[in-house]
Amino acid sequence: MNRLATERFAAVTLEREGQGKRALITGLRGFTGHYLAQELAAAGYRVFGTVMPGEAAGPDLFALDLCDRAAVAAMVEQVQPDVVAHLAGIAFVAHSNADLIYRVNIGGTRNLLEALAASPHRSSAVLLASSANIYGNAGVAVIDESVPPAPSNDYAVSKLAMEHMARLWNDKLPIIIARPFNYTGVGQDENFLLPKIVAHFRKGAPAIELGNVAVARDFSDVRMVARSYRRLLAASPAGQAFNICSGHAHSLHNVLALMSDIAGYRIEVQVNPAFVRSNDVLRLVGSNEKLASVIGEIETTPLADTLHWMYRA
Repeated sequence: MNRLATERFAAVTLEREGQGKRALITGLRGFTGHYLAQELAAAGYRVFGTVMPGEAAGPDLFALDLCDRAAVAAMVEQVQPDVVAHLAGIAFVAHSNADLIYRVNIGGTRNLLEALAASPHRSSAVLLASSANIYGNAGVAVIDESVPPAPSNDYAVSKLAMEHMARLWNDKLPIIIARPFNYTGVGQDENFLLPKIVAHFRKGAPAIELGNVAVARDFSDVRMVARSYRRLLAASPAGQAFNICSGHAHSLHNVLALMSDIAGYRIEVQVNPAFVRSNDVLRLVGSNEKLASVIGEIETTPLADTLHWMYRA
């Protein structure tokens, strides 16, 4: 992005781009939804959201199953959102119920897009959270958006299928595909790798069981991801896909070394074969150049700072 474009974008954000507008976040009480809601509210949006069936709802919160087509349509009709961030779905790669993964990640998304397309109120941006897992074990050092997908698990296949399905709505809706690489922060479930490691160090555990310790990942801070989503919604580059990443890879050994420095001791690592997946993606690091060309400079948080934030929380 040239200097003038960057200055224009900064001016838009300073003017509270969401003033008088409505934002809908599916999965608002999820890990990412919580931070994105804060971002959008600070930008002036009135934030609406969906939560899981049975959870407490309210005037701006709707407890519903995204696989319930009629309920989704009724919610969209009531909210009439100006921007939409679709974050709800099965987000755990090792989730054991493959049927649920496909039903929620594809069917639930289709219900939402159908409802938005049928609404008389046209949204200016509809962001769909996909995943960098769609790239699989790519044969390149750094992955940009031109790398052919090669998903290697049900979760990744469901996200790629969702992307293809969403193309059917490109002529009706301003759809943006976000492909976040690994990210973490306070509030992420301990089923995920980094929160698990931080939790073990926080309680002074002498040992930790892990899977494949040879993996390397592009870890970002959830707050950077939320900012990127907000800025994409404001810029509304419809019909495009964007990697959301830091551009830096960290090995699991590096993560453990950082945590040892933070906690002041070294933990014994025990490899549990049950945690090792035969189709594990060994290295996943992305390019954020395309993202920066649209939203401006990306302020990444050093992984050590994110881990320290999580450890002290």
